[in-house]
Amino acid sequence: MGRGLRAHLLIVAAAALLVAGIAFSQSRVPEAGAAQGDAPEAEFHMARMIYSTRGGGGGSRGWRMPWWAIDYPEAEINFLPALERFTRLSVAEDSRHLELTDDRLFDYPWLFVQQVGQGYWTPTDVEAQRLREYLLRGGFLVVDDFHSEWEWPIFEAAIRRVLPDGVIVDIPEGDPLLEIIFPLDNRTQIPGQRHLRGRGLEPRMEGPPRWRGIYDDDGRLMVAINFNIDMGDAWEHANDPYYPLEMTALAYRYGVNYVVYAMTH
Repeated sequence: MGRGLRAHLLIVAAAALLVAGIAFSQSRVPEAGAAQGDAPEAEFHMARMIYSTRGGGGGSRGWRMPWWAIDYPEAEINFLPALERFTRLSVAEDSRHLELTDDRLFDYPWLFVQQVGQGYWTPTDVEAQRLREYLLRGGFLVVDDFHSEWEWPIFEAAIRRVLPDGVIVDIPEGDPLLEIIFPLDNRTQIPGQRHLRGRGLEPRMEGPPRWRGIYDDDGRLMVAINFNIDMGDAWEHANDPYYPLEMTALAYRYGVNYVVYAMTH
């Protein structure tokens, strides 16, 4: 199947999911550390990293969310059914929210974290050691939604505490991550809703997009870094008529590839 046709079919399928009005009743601020189940509820169960935000946060739709949950729950409401539709995975309907010191962390091979450039994610020595162990044992971390050259060194300082010897590189063309399910162009920028200025206008981003990563000694990608990219916002605003459907479809493609890569590497 040609790339153009596959992209068209994904957009059509994404539109069908949106028209179906997929939703569940979780329009509330999540409680960090709230009691949850002990085991994943499906073959794939998305995990979000909880970190201290010291009272800070942001959001939309009238909710003020902690930074670690900035697009929750709408991002999961929209993306997780799409993931199940486009793969053969059984997918839990909601994400699990885990602190790095939680022993359940190692049951979840795919970990998502957002807004790491604000200075709120500053892992302690214990948290850094746990995340390092998680990654070296086969875990996969997706870092999303941080922007501008002043936020990059804040994130880099934090991830250096986790992987002091890790080398951050641009994910090269031809990497399995970009081909495993959907062929991806790693130069198309996915904007956040706040970066749109009127329907049909070019997004006003805070720098060029960079898909970066950290590989282990065997060449397995451990950390995928979306810099000047807002994949989670594209998931969150999939039902909003002013957010470009093409960008939601692209964000779905990246999300699907990230998950399948993590589940197979």
